[in-house]
Amino acid sequence: MFCKVNGAGLNGMNAYPVDVEIELSRGIERFDIVGMADIAVKESRERIKSAFRSSGIKFPSASIVVNLAPADIKKSGSFHDLSVAAAVLDAMGEARCELDDCAFIGELSLGGEVRAVNGVLPMALMLRKRGIKRVFVPKDNSTEASVASGIEVYGISTLRQLWEFLNGETDISPAPPYVPKKGDYTDCLDLKDVRGQTFAKKAIEVAACGGHNVLMIGAPGSGKSMLAKRIPSILPAMTFEEAIETTNVYSIAGMVNKDNPLITVRPFRSPHHTVSTAGLTGGGGVPRPGEISLAHNGLLFLDELAEFPRQTLEVLRQPLEDRTVSISRASGTVTYPCSIMLVAAMNPCPCGYYGHPTKKCVCSKKQIEHYLSKISGPLLDRFDMHIEIAPVEYQSLSSRAEEEPSERIRERVMRAREIQNRRFKNTGITCNAGITPDILRDVCEMTKQADTLLSEVFDRLGLSARAYDKILKVARTIADMNGSALIDRPHILQAVRYRTLDRKFWANE
Repeated sequence: MFCKVNGAGLNGMNAYPVDVEIELSRGIERFDIVGMADIAVKESRERIKSAFRSSGIKFPSASIVVNLAPADIKKSGSFHDLSVAAAVLDAMGEARCELDDCAFIGELSLGGEVRAVNGVLPMALMLRKRGIKRVFVPKDNSTEASVASGIEVYGISTLRQLWEFLNGETDISPAPPYVPKKGDYTDCLDLKDVRGQTFAKKAIEVAACGGHNVLMIGAPGSGKSMLAKRIPSILPAMTFEEAIETTNVYSIAGMVNKDNPLITVRPFRSPHHTVSTAGLTGGGGVPRPGEISLAHNGLLFLDELAEFPRQTLEVLRQPLEDRTVSISRASGTVTYPCSIMLVAAMNPCPCGYYGHPTKKCVCSKKQIEHYLSKISGPLLDRFDMHIEIAPVEYQSLSSRAEEEPSERIRERVMRAREIQNRRFKNTGITCNAGITPDILRDVCEMTKQADTLLSEVFDRLGLSARAYDKILKVARTIADMNGSALIDRPHILQAVRYRTLDRKFWANE
């Protein structure tokens, strides 16, 4: 008896269809799974047989060969259990309904329960594109799978429930389509809590408007971390497409909420400086997304930047440029997205008071140079903006005047982003930070005065080509905030002001 049912596989972010082919025939009792299956898949034989017995379903005493096609792609993970079990039931003649338009995803326990698995959403989206009408998933994954509208999702709790449904003994209602919730900023820290720091607040508003990477340098206690943790409160709401992209990453990492799976608030990730290279960029035997991908479409905050191992920081260079991170293993290469806004904070020296207006630095020149050298020139160049955070004065801290709330700042950010959305419609670019070299000249058109000024600055400061691009992009954002179609001289002046700290602290590097 030959049968075939639909399943799905996952390779990084890429879901692909798996045809579960089964041949059940007379002969010596055996149960083999072929098709480049890893240990987790081959172990499913014992889980499936035990699940059948525990569910009161007689497992066939026959020669059973299961092929997971295509056979040239390595299959990993436990989510093939349910599709193999469904194929066995079909081959036994227990399925009274057509399974051509059905797919099965899930892990089986020895007791017959269907356990939740990672990566259900990207697999459900792929199956929908391929014309599958119904997908059977673990009950705990049903809300997540229902985000993929246009496909009926059936949440299965046990193997026996699936068996009874297939042979017509019981009925299961499909999960209702998931209705996304509006992004909620109530849990975000508010910028009105930050006293003073007018220059820094304006700088991070510019950064939020254009999605620019920011490096903040200042003495301990000046408010660097406080400012960074409040940036999410002024970032624009996620689009549905961005929410799907981000949720796919979290689904693969097994970090979605089973009741509210769709991520509608931009992620804020802040790994400790002891994080490993694999923890930051992703890795493992079966490569999983790291912090840089978990921050996709959101913000990655690296506090105490100079305390991170230099080797760990250097691996950020290519992902920041390409907005993707590729992880290569002997079994293949997986690519995860990492379109992020990088915000970093650091002290100017080991003691933290180099350049402080009132406190004396106790570090030697060699110590300062060694400390700053942990941030390489190429990595420093990838920050669009460099901001010096000055110590807060007593008058600002003790003032009873109300500071501007995040909600009001976010309204200005949204207006600037709307201009960018119209500009980059149907290009795949979401903000000014993502402007590609091929359209830079057209998008960042300058007045003659602005062009002359930027030429003088370029020669005087000895800027790199990348620094030139960064200044233009930041100036474009400032012009958008001011409602100007052309980049003018004041916009260039402000953008250059956000780009001078490397000359102050790294001048001798």
